[in-house]
Amino acid sequence: MLNCAVLMGRLVADPELRTTTSGISVTSFRIAVDRSFVRQGEERQADFIDIVAWRQTAEFVSRYFRKGSMIAVQGSIQTRSYEDKQGNKRTAVEVVADNVSFCGSKAESGTTGASRPYENAAPAAPAAPAATYASGSMGDFESIEDDDDSLPF
Repeated sequence: MLNCAVLMGRLVADPELRTTTSGISVTSFRIAVDRSFVRQGEERQADFIDIVAWRQTAEFVSRYFRKGSMIAVQGSIQTRSYEDKQGNKRTAVEVVADNVSFCGSKAESGTTGASRPYENAAPAAPAAPAATYASGSMGDFESIEDDDDSLPF
């Protein structure tokens, strides 16, 4: 079975760190994820996804992310049933975050130059500019001759 969710979006509110009665850190937050398809003449739509983070991940999110921060979340989708105040049965769908990482610029995320204490956070992107291949020519590539059918494809 496979249950893997990977999302990138912006926090719609500041995350708030709470602690369970057994002393475990937890934070719940919601991110807005833009839909990739936009009909001509219409505004871009967004989905609002609830996220739950536990332990060090919760502490990391509450320390370094604020409303409007771009965030990448990797985790699994979970559902739970509950009864609301009127006695109606409800189902909550949320992503339980395993890993989170920064997506925006330092200025955008509001972080300082301090090192990140969370070991599961994604490594920082390299500072060097991405390589460009527009100046290459087709002469840089040579064809492979395979007369003995040794290639597996």
